[in-house]
Amino acid sequence: MATNITALIAPSAPNIPLAPEQYDRQYQDQLNNIFRLYFNQLDNVLKQTVLASTVYAVADLPSAVDSRKGARTFVSDALTPTFGSTVTAGGAVTVPVYSDGTNWKVG
Repeated sequence: MATNITALIAPSAPNIPLAPEQYDRQYQDQLNNIFRLYFNQLDNVLKQTVLASTVYAVADLPSAVDSRKGARTFVSDALTPTFGSTVTAGGAVTVPVYSDGTNWKVG
């Protein structure tokens, strides 16, 4: 997850080594590792984007600890939300929430 509220870490395009003229297993393994790392970075950014654009019921929120500090999303059933307070279910208010690393807070 993003480590702060405002930024996602964009992956950098990998530097692809020049291919040898003859097949070389070590080159293929290195190339596969480069692509694997790059696609893992892309996957992580996409997961963060999906979390931020999903509207949850408070009871269905993923763990604030696992989502890590700074993760953001929305809830649709907040009860009397006050900015900065821990979100509670039982109402009908849709509000943005963020993880403080322990709890989901309104904001």
